[in-house]
Amino acid sequence: MAGCRGSLCCCCRWCCCCGERETRTPEELTILGETQEEEDEILPRKDYESLDYDRCINDPYLEVLETMDNKKGRRYEAVKWMVVFAIGVCTGLVGLFVDFFVRLFTQLKFGVVQTSVEECSQKGCLALSLLELLGFNLTFVFLASLLVLIEPVAAGSGIPEVKCYLNGVKVPGIVRLRTLLCKVLGVLFSVAGGLFVGKEGPMIHSGSVVGAGLPQFQSISLRKIQFNFPYFRSDRDKRDFVSAGAAAGVAAAFGAPIGGTLFSLEEGSSFWNQGLTWKVLFCSMSATFTLNFFRSGIQFGSWGSFQLPGLLNFGEFKCSDSDKKCHLWTAMDLGFFVVMGVIGGLLGATFNCLNKRLAKYRMRNVHPKPKLVRVLESLLVSLVTTVVVFVASMVLGECRQMSSSSQIGNDSFQLQVTEDVNSSIKTFFCPNDTYNDMATLFFNPQESAILQLFHQDGTFSPVTLALFFVLYFLLACWTYGISVPSGLFVPSLLCGAAFGRLVANVLKSYIGLGHIYSGTFALIGAAAFLGGVVRMTISLTVILIESTNEITYGLPIMVTLMVAKWTGDFFNKGIYDIHVGLRGVPLLEWETEVEMDKLRASDIMEPNLTYVYPHTRIQSLVSILRTTVHHAFPVVTENRGNEKEFMKGNQLISNNIKFKKSSILTRAGEQRKRSQSMKSYPSSELRNMCDEHIASEEPAEKEDLLQQMLERRYTPYPNLYPDQSPSEDWTMEERFRPLTFHGLILRSQLVTLLVRGVCYSESQSSASQPRLSYAEMAEDYPRYPDIHDLDLTLLNPRMIVDVTPYMNPSPFTVSPNTHVSQVFNLFRTMGLRHLPVVNAVGEIVGIITRHNLTYEFLQARLRQHYQTI
Repeated sequence: MAGCRGSLCCCCRWCCCCGERETRTPEELTILGETQEEEDEILPRKDYESLDYDRCINDPYLEVLETMDNKKGRRYEAVKWMVVFAIGVCTGLVGLFVDFFVRLFTQLKFGVVQTSVEECSQKGCLALSLLELLGFNLTFVFLASLLVLIEPVAAGSGIPEVKCYLNGVKVPGIVRLRTLLCKVLGVLFSVAGGLFVGKEGPMIHSGSVVGAGLPQFQSISLRKIQFNFPYFRSDRDKRDFVSAGAAAGVAAAFGAPIGGTLFSLEEGSSFWNQGLTWKVLFCSMSATFTLNFFRSGIQFGSWGSFQLPGLLNFGEFKCSDSDKKCHLWTAMDLGFFVVMGVIGGLLGATFNCLNKRLAKYRMRNVHPKPKLVRVLESLLVSLVTTVVVFVASMVLGECRQMSSSSQIGNDSFQLQVTEDVNSSIKTFFCPNDTYNDMATLFFNPQESAILQLFHQDGTFSPVTLALFFVLYFLLACWTYGISVPSGLFVPSLLCGAAFGRLVANVLKSYIGLGHIYSGTFALIGAAAFLGGVVRMTISLTVILIESTNEITYGLPIMVTLMVAKWTGDFFNKGIYDIHVGLRGVPLLEWETEVEMDKLRASDIMEPNLTYVYPHTRIQSLVSILRTTVHHAFPVVTENRGNEKEFMKGNQLISNNIKFKKSSILTRAGEQRKRSQSMKSYPSSELRNMCDEHIASEEPAEKEDLLQQMLERRYTPYPNLYPDQSPSEDWTMEERFRPLTFHGLILRSQLVTLLVRGVCYSESQSSASQPRLSYAEMAEDYPRYPDIHDLDLTLLNPRMIVDVTPYMNPSPFTVSPNTHVSQVFNLFRTMGLRHLPVVNAVGEIVGIITRHNLTYEFLQARLRQHYQTI
């Protein structure tokens, strides 16, 4: 059947169209923002490109290798270590800046509001206190939203974007200097504005931007500031530094350098090596101790004491000396921890489900509207949050008796923690010698509220804890995703700590288990809920152990996180994976499903190729670059009967690999023929008709056939005139031209060659073509010029470009019969962007990119496989 053309209603093999309604294939649905009606799932977007992690081993790079010796190699390695140290120090200073101003703004706000509430509680003007609180919060949130309007990528925590970048996906703008400024300043205002967000998550994104930008010694936003620093001018090097920066962000946020290294390994990088491990750990240590040094000196006045390792400190968990029956945890408590892990996984899955629905609603109803609507949404969330916090503290809080217990521990840091806990007790709306438990949780910075739940000797009412958990759960779920920089770690920890403290109170008061240490259950509850939301295991376990400085918590935290992850994964993905999917990013998982091995490379490859010759005219190159969006092109020669010889010395030799003056007429014919059709045909069609094609005899008069090709009408830029496409007029010889594969050349390389005038004329030899060095090829990184900005008047369309010195002659390739699992593992572990499919005689039959390996694409191909069985 030819297709649906010309009929009102017909059914094809994989589609059915009736009237004007058309059911698209899953591949066709893979476009911006389009969803499947039955599942309402967003498919991976095709406009996301991969990063060039694989090295291009061309002549300029080989020249660099020839000049490299052990001394230069050690110098290069030393420079990398110095840059890694600088990334850690700068990330620590960014954390110091964020912490200082968040504390400043928060103290200013709560100082004014606390004074106003205490006065108005007696005078009856609490409405004025609420207006003052609203004034502070709305102003701060408005500023945060404005910064996100300047750079939309600065919204959210940034962890999904960083995860995509380290997976090999190029997400525009995520590692720019402007993004860093908007992220850092925006998170100041969003946290100080009373939103249920944290500053620890954005620290990971901030560290990644520092890691990406610092080694370049230049910025797109500050073009005039440039240094002649020739190192690290590739996506491969930048990936390593981004991994180190992300780990440094975690280390600065939680004081957990080992946890930061494991986070970068587990959640971030898809590609890893042993040498990178040491550099990432060194960077994390540098960030931790930089932040620790300055914070300890600023807050305690004792420079070099290293008493505050991270932005979030859990304090020391220790039973009081007077309570001999107290234990941090016992073997019997592990059963409760497992149950709490199950509940935490269920709560996390519920949180993710609700947040996903909210995110989809925003995509359909908020984002398409003017940007001001996003600001109004942020202000609405801030308004509702402020009112709920104020009213809940005034109406739902209980007045509890002050605890008379003494301080815990003797060291200065623990004294400071205990003092902070006691000083953060709020007496709002309560008589003397009592405190408001709800206000103590709501009218404090989130870090102080976590310390209250971990270490407060006084009790929190079970009703208060339950109401606080429900309100905080709903408001945090609503908040994550609005147009402000926002982290999710601290809100999840606080919400889970309230849940754990509630469990401890119930076990103590209603079951009579007096040996329970409430702080341990609060910590386990925090781990259970956070694990149920983000689904992290190894790295999160180490982060929490390092934050508590208590190795005995290793087993219960690990068991709780594993159970929470397994429970949550039964229902949906982690919150970061969900938001990656909502953005349509083609993220590659760790491995494919077993069932996918029923497919081969030939089943998932793209058979329609746009290719270039080793020696190609500028006119053809401009045509290809302007009429396609591909980022790499196979370099091929056509194996016609009079131009190929097989297996001489076990090598496939193609006589037209080099341009010959005597064959200018033949080359012109090839150029014109390829101008008509720059695409080869699917190997499946070749298989179906190969017998007939092979059996057919060669035309008796080859010169007449060549003359017919030369005289045929053609257009120099065929894709600009689709109505003149000659595809239906192609002969069998034109349809099934075997193409010998010689290498792969990138779009950026071709444009660089055109911009720098690397070409030669027909009357010259290709040896006269100018040569570019590796530094000249990488000079414009990462912003290569665009072909549409090229001034064509400066180019002679008849000039010829020899691309062979600049192509990658030895890229990774696979056979058409390679199983999908092998293709996937090779593509992901080697950090590839393009994977040519080459048959046994060296002819390219297709190419595989990231989009051909996404879960949705493989599922669609598997369905087609079952239909053809």
